[in-house]
Order: sequence, then structure tokens, then C-alpha cells
Amino acid sequence: MNSCIVRHLDTLISRYPELDVCKESIADAYVLLEESYANHGKLLIAGNGGSAADSEHIVGELMKGFMKKRPLSEELVKKFVAANAELGPALGSTLQGALPAIALDGHLALTTAYMNDCDPLLCFAQQVNGYGTAGDVFLGISTSGNSKNILYAATVAKAKGLKVIGLTGERDSKLAAMADVCVRAPQTETFKIQELHLPIYHCLCLMLEERFFE
Repeated sequence: MNSCIVRHLDTLISRYPELDVCKESIADAYVLLEESYANHGKLLIAGNGGSAADSEHIVGELMKGFMKKRPLSEELVKKFVAANAELGPALGSTLQGALPAIALDGHLALTTAYMNDCDPLLCFAQQVNGYGTAGDVFLGISTSGNSKNILYAATVAKAKGLKVIGLTGERDSKLAAMADVCVRAPQTETFKIQELHLPIYHCLCLMLEERFFE
């Protein structure tokens, strides 16, 4: 385990000692994400209710600066200027590096059309089918680990060659059984599980940002 992972995990555990039981699975989840991003993959995230909000939160931390400013390369800045001498400088000085991530809850036209025309439980699966390619990662957030729409999406992800990460509570679940890695927050009540999910995914985002934008 490299020093970046160890440092961030130690900080996480010092603040949330009960997450010590998740230390190894968090590190394993990070490795899957790092490998995907290093090979130009992307992250697809899905959840229901509060977990949908968590999905959007994760995208916000990955698609723009979290703790670092993430300046663009000089080569890319020059390309912006070459494309448009008037607008390019503002783009080059303001845009930030990003790790591509898509939350699947927010596409209202697509999801309402699919719910109306097809099957509401298969909306996330349809999006994974459309967006996902081999080498990407699907992160399914479900406090029970048994949300059927998440399980459908995870099934499509595995069939298409994506890695699957589950973020659940401590109980055994169908998502934990099918995921490549499952981080099981050590609580059983929904709100308490969600309270632990946030520091877990913040830790993952911090590690990824340091790896790709040091």
C-alpha cells in the first residue's frame, strides 16, 4: 500500500475510528478507481434518495478541484488559445483538471421517458448500457445493498466489463456478493450508514486527486 493511501486512510480512521473495519476495502476500491482513470476510464454512480445526493456529491469532488486547484497543462492552454484567441485565455486560466464521473440520477428526460415506456427499475441499467465501456467503474450506493435498480445496473456493468464497487451498510447483501469490491459501512440504520458513506467517499476523492493532480 503506497504512502498516499496509507496517509489518507490513517487520517480517516483517526477521525472515524469505527471505519477501521473498512480500511482494506476502501484501499481496494481506490485501486480499482486509480487503474480505471489511469487508463482513461470513467466512473458511473447510482443511488436512490440520499444516496442519489451522494452520487452528485462525488461527481462534484471529482469533476473540479476538491482540495487542489488542478491547473491545466500548458499544452492544453495553448490549444484553447489557438482555437480562439479571444476566448481561449479565459478558458486556460479558469478551467480545471477533471476526473470524468457521471451521476445517473439527474437525466430527467431520459429517465422519465424510460420509466414511462419501459421499466422504472431498469433506468440505471439502461444508462450503464449506454455510457459504460470495458475499463470503466460502476459505483452502486445502497444502504441495504439490495436496491433492485442498483443490482440491475451492476449486472449490466459486469456483463460489459466494468468493475463494480458497492457502498453499503454492514449487513450481507446481494450487491456485496456481486461487486468486485464492497465497502460496508459498519452501521445498520439508513441514516447512520449514510453518515459514514460521506467520509468514505471523501477519502477516495482525496486520494484520487492527489494521485492525478499532485
